[in-house]
Order: sequence, then C-alpha cells, then structure tokens
Amino acid sequence: MATGDAAAGETESFRERHRGIIEAVREAAYILGKNRLTIAGIAMVLFVVLVGLSAELIAPYPEHVGSVTNLDQRLEGPSAAHPFGTDGLGRDVFSRVLFGAQISIRIAVLVVGSALTIGIPLGLAAGYVGGRLEMLIMRVTDVFVSVPRLILPVAVAGALGPSLRNVMLALIVTWWPWYVRLLRSEVKEVKEAEYVQAVEGLGASKVRIMFRHLLPNSITSLLVQATMDMGWVILVAASLSFIGIGASSPTPEWGLMVANGREFMPAHWWYSVFPGLFIFILVMGFNLIGDGLRDILDPRSRMD
Repeated sequence: MATGDAAAGETESFRERHRGIIEAVREAAYILGKNRLTIAGIAMVLFVVLVGLSAELIAPYPEHVGSVTNLDQRLEGPSAAHPFGTDGLGRDVFSRVLFGAQISIRIAVLVVGSALTIGIPLGLAAGYVGGRLEMLIMRVTDVFVSVPRLILPVAVAGALGPSLRNVMLALIVTWWPWYVRLLRSEVKEVKEAEYVQAVEGLGASKVRIMFRHLLPNSITSLLVQATMDMGWVILVAASLSFIGIGASSPTPEWGLMVANGREFMPAHWWYSVFPGLFIFILVMGFNLIGDGLRDILDPRSRMD
C-alpha cells in the first residue's frame, strides 16, 4: 500500500514540476487540431521524408540513380513497370524521384541549420552587446542583405562551379544575414525586460544571459522563419540546378530532372511533371507548417 502511495506521490510531483510544459503542449495540440492546413503540411513533409528514408527499399530500380542507360526503354510513359515513366536515357523516373527526396531534404536541413548556427550568435551579440560590435556585424550583414536572394547564390555558385556542395555553400552565404537581422530586433526588445536586468544585477556573464535568457525568449520568430525557409531553400536549390549551376548529371536532383525533361515537353510530360510535383509538395508543406507554428508560438497572431 505504501509503495502505491509513493508511486502516486511521484506521479503528482512530476505533474506539478512540468505543469507548464503539459499545458503548453495541450494548447499547441488544440490549436493544431483546429488548423487543417497545418496538419496537411505536416502530412506532406512526413510523406516526402518517409519516401526519402525508404528509397533504398521501395525504389524498383535503385541502380538507375547512377549513369545507367537503357535506350530500348527510352521515354516510356507511366506503366506498372515504371509508375512515373522513364527519362531520356531509359532510367526509371520513379526511382530517381525517390532518391531525389534525400537530396532535397539534406540540402534544406544543412543550409538552414548552418545559417542558424552562424546567425544566432551574431544576432545575439549585435542585439545585446551593441556598440561598435553591433555596428560591425550589421554593416557586414547589410552588404549581403542588399543583394537579392536569388542573385547572390547564382553569383557564388557560378564562381565556385556546379556541384551540390557549392550550391549549399552559396545558400548558406545567402541565408545567414536574415537570421542576424531578425534575432537582433527581437533581442533588443527582450533585453529591456525586468528579469534580464535582474540577472545582470546578479552578475551573470553576457554569454550566459544571451544563450540562457535572451535566446529562449526571442526564438519564436526565428523558428517560424526557419521552417518557411526550408521550403524556399529547396526551391532555390532546384532553380540553380534548373539553370545549370547546381547539381550535375547523373545526380537525381529534382530541379535538374525538371530541366532535363523540359526539352521533351509536352509529349513526354512525365519526365518533368513528377519531380516538379514533389518540389511543390515539399515546399508547400513547409510553408503550411510555418504558418501553423506562427499561430502556436505567437499569441498575437491568434488575436487577429
């Protein structure tokens, strides 16, 4: 009996300690449940992620990812053997689209993750420390921001040469300044709060204040923007491959597949349509998730 009472006490103690987190999760689940578009976005992204992770298992012709040619099956339409048809070299488009999902997801995660890794410390320092350090960081940031988002990656990728690695580097260079500007503005508001001044009075270091107190209370807008940027990164990467300065053959990158199939349009529509459809699904999914996160994390948006 005593053991049961002790277990019940521990459960109640756990609930008390984590009551705020539990309530926040319940509220988020409630808001999410009312937003069918956000649920649709999550389903879209999960679908593509699962497709990419299981490509080796479900792709009927995994060898067609490489430099394989089957000219006797060239440009065949969708069929039971080739659900998405074949391309100009007789390769299975379905298999290549599945493996292309891995590439697009990897590009989005690495580019946005790297841009956040650069932008967060710089944005925190500019917003909290201020002074000459802020001026230096923001002048460098303004140089990058002043160039249109599509022009800068085109210039960087064109200078470095066509490859996926260079495309990701070009996109990282393009994206990090926007996170610096966004986080700086948020930190400048939060640092005036009384609790920040109280922590400063207790003698906490600037690094501790920035990462322990300012960042958690300034990151809402950053998370929403980063989620939406995942879709934009995929779209820009596909655009760079489409114009010939991104991935190179035989890489099954969706933008490159669309570019290779355009010369066969409209008679052999499947060559470009199916990779283009997957680009649409993934980009739309991330944008819908971003909208849903904004509703959950920003109470002001729910008042509109």
